[in-house]
Amino acid sequence: MAVTAQDVRLIALSLPDSSEKLAWGMPTFRVGGKIFVALADDDTSIGVKCPKEDRAELIAAEPEKFFMRAGHDDNYAWIRVRLAAVQDEGELRSILTDAWLQAAPKRLIAAHPDLSGETD
Repeated sequence: MAVTAQDVRLIALSLPDSSEKLAWGMPTFRVGGKIFVALADDDTSIGVKCPKEDRAELIAAEPEKFFMRAGHDDNYAWIRVRLAAVQDEGELRSILTDAWLQAAPKRLIAAHPDLSGETD
């Protein structure tokens, strides 16, 4: 069963100190004042924070899932994800957590080592 925009909302807001705010007429989810995920206006895809150096590899590995909007995403550390291609809520949670880790303040990441995979 495909994940939905509502799944994105529930998982994004379950991450520490996350909030929802409309921007450009679309729901965006933020941590520490920074956007880590945005729903597309048609609810079929999301944009997530992603290091620029990782994008080409992700798109090459799974072009049905990951893409960039030419001319729009080129200069930003973002990648797009087609919700219909996401396997399940577990994979969605992993994608959103990775994006959250890109935007969250270091002190917040340090307070949640379970999300970064780091343990003392």
